[in-house]
Amino acid sequence: MLITDIKRVVEQISRDKGIDRNVLIQALEEALKSAARKKYGNTIDIEVQYNEDTGEIEVFQFMEVVATKDDITEPDIQITLEQGLKLDPDCEVGDSLGTKMDTATFGRIAAQSAKQVIIQKMKDAERDVVFSNYIDRKGEIINGIVQRIDRRDIIVNLGNTEAVLPVREQVPRETYRRGDRIRAYIMDVLYESRGPQIVLSRTHSEFLVHLFRTEVPEISEGIVTIMGAVREAGVRAKIAVASNDSDIDPVGACVGMKGSRVQNVVQELRGEKIDIITWHVDPAKFVCNALAPAEIARVIIDEENRTMEVIVPDEFLSIAIGKRGQNVRLASKLTEWHLDVISEEKYNQAMQDGYKSLEALPDVDTGLAGVLFEKGVHSAKILSRAPIEELLQINGIEDEKQATTLVEAAEQWVIEDAERKAAEAERAAAEAEAEKAAAEQAAQEEAAAEAEAVEEKASTQETDAEGTDAAAAESETKDEGTDEATAEPETKDEGTDEAAAEPETKDEGTDEATAEPETKDEGTDEAAAEPETKDEGTDEATDEPETKNEVTNEDTQAKTAADEDALTVDDAENSESAITEEDNPPEPEK
Repeated sequence: MLITDIKRVVEQISRDKGIDRNVLIQALEEALKSAARKKYGNTIDIEVQYNEDTGEIEVFQFMEVVATKDDITEPDIQITLEQGLKLDPDCEVGDSLGTKMDTATFGRIAAQSAKQVIIQKMKDAERDVVFSNYIDRKGEIINGIVQRIDRRDIIVNLGNTEAVLPVREQVPRETYRRGDRIRAYIMDVLYESRGPQIVLSRTHSEFLVHLFRTEVPEISEGIVTIMGAVREAGVRAKIAVASNDSDIDPVGACVGMKGSRVQNVVQELRGEKIDIITWHVDPAKFVCNALAPAEIARVIIDEENRTMEVIVPDEFLSIAIGKRGQNVRLASKLTEWHLDVISEEKYNQAMQDGYKSLEALPDVDTGLAGVLFEKGVHSAKILSRAPIEELLQINGIEDEKQATTLVEAAEQWVIEDAERKAAEAERAAAEAEAEKAAAEQAAQEEAAAEAEAVEEKASTQETDAEGTDAAAAESETKDEGTDEATAEPETKDEGTDEAAAEPETKDEGTDEATAEPETKDEGTDEAAAEPETKDEGTDEATDEPETKNEVTNEDTQAKTAADEDALTVDDAENSESAITEEDNPPEPEK
């Protein structure tokens, strides 16, 4: 046999996997049949039976008895009468004889085929068991552990199977990691070939309802009933409750002592705000409760279209609408009415415009306009859609002809009003287009002016840079001249020292006086040579006008040389005067 002690193995797998015992036996029978056909072909006639007494699976091959070999057309399923008598002495032509097959002769390939069949059958059985277990739990809350995240979908381990929390059913601001515990609502159970898919949700409104049922005993007991719940997951939710006992406040029962019950729900929803309101049988009062804490001034109900026009004071308009229309949107979903919230000022203005439109119709005086307004015909637009039968019941409308005339006049007024509004819209659009074109032109002019200013600024900066470079060059030239002029006093000091040394001895003074003409002549020669130096500087300045700095340096040098020659001549004259005074002292006074 392929499997020893089959009975014990079947019972153990049935307990562990929760699979029916008959399903496992049927899988084994089909596996052995598949193995036999793999070995002997698909044409043989095989039957597989499970023996409850021995706990074994027996395989039988059936063959038809024919008279002679000439009558055999299918050798796999036919034998001769002679062969049949050896198996069963009582057999006759046309009988079907079954022989037990030895499964040990099936071979390795047949065994692998049987193994695949058994595995596939067990998977199908497990899938059916999981589906049958969870299909009845649809709509319940279940706990699990985050196993992995696949393409932003969270795979949750439920113990004996896996569930998926799609990204569309996740609260936007919630994040999970592997190993985190998660609580979700079983939204759907799908039967697929790869296995049952359990779809979870944390954004479904029923998830909020089941959380309140868990936290509030009055709801589970049936004293308090949840009439409806709507959510914008992660932001805000509204839930309507009613009580079957007049002594129990449904809102207080849901809130709990110091808000303990509702706080548990809020923590599970990660801080989502929850409005608990009282359900009322009157739709208008129910809508007023749903729009709380805004105060409602008036409610106009249109039961045919299931719409309500809610008029609120101007200071409560933003509260009634809510952030981005959230409050009125949730209230509309909860009450299942289409809500149109407007302020009192806008409503009064609309009523005035409607009354004026009635007065503007021909054959409608002030009295008839007032009667129509009181009967709910607040504007010419409403009058154009009013049935003739209802108009005939209004005082002031005598016959069907007058009613028809009023309706036709109202329809004409509506058409003209639509044309007038269309013309105003076109004019406004044309003005807006003209303003846009003017703005674009002004922007282009401003951009051109900025570009021109930038170019002018760049040009000015270039001019200033050139002037700065020239001034720097002049400053360098002036510094060089100052350095040369600073060196002149040294020459003068040397001449002074020589003059001071002259009167040391009279004889030396005489000798120097004798030598003075030579010194004077030398000074004269140097002074005479000065014009030549100046002329040379002038010629060089004339011949080389390429750079202003070179000319300036040469003139400065020529001037410095001339000053030195002049100083030499003056020193010589001073020395001569000093000697003369010493040789010819002044005569004493008589």
